[in-house]
Amino acid sequence: MTKKERYDLTLKNLDGLFPEAQTELQYNNTFQLLVAVILSAQCTDKRVNQITPALFEKYPTCEDMAKASAEEIFPYIRSVSYPNSKSKYLVNCAKRLVEVYNSQVPSDVKELQTLQGVGRKTANVIAAVVFHQAKMPVDTHVHRVSRRIGLTDNAKTVLQTEEQLMKNLKKNDIALLHHQLILLGRYICKARKPECNNCKLTVCCKYFISLQNKLQKQNKTIEQTFK
Repeated sequence: MTKKERYDLTLKNLDGLFPEAQTELQYNNTFQLLVAVILSAQCTDKRVNQITPALFEKYPTCEDMAKASAEEIFPYIRSVSYPNSKSKYLVNCAKRLVEVYNSQVPSDVKELQTLQGVGRKTANVIAAVVFHQAKMPVDTHVHRVSRRIGLTDNAKTVLQTEEQLMKNLKKNDIALLHHQLILLGRYICKARKPECNNCKLTVCCKYFISLQNKLQKQNKTIEQTFK
């Protein structure tokens, strides 16, 4: 199977699994999405969605959050991972938005990464989801699933995964595929125990095909042993 054939089959079958995939983070504006993505680092979207309503009610705008202290933010986000660090990130991020960007979240990925708590993945999420740019945010799910399917070859870092995906995708496919790969990794192609029986990508997945080939070899060995 060629690389193009694998990509084509992946896109086709993911459309069957997740035809309208989108972020599961809940937000009402760009600032709220930015806060939610910062909080979601090494934390589940489900947990983030549980704590953001109260946080956004108290601090609905970046101006409000910029006036707060990290100690005041902490009680609202204490149940997420690394709450001490993220409390500081949110306050400093809000302050920079107010002081440098006139309380507007920038669309440029490099400018986004000047905000505390915002790395390449978070910046790409904002650029892709809000500003509809052809960016491929790569988290642990996208990194793992892309390798298993065979969309990437020997990609050891998330940046290498991003570069390979961007190289082989059409611009119109990037945004939706990002969300589809996340949902696939979150609910089917899980890290420890992938549920291949529930997956429509077995026809093009290198991981599944290798397992089947290994099983066939084992069966042949058993058959020869008892002949």
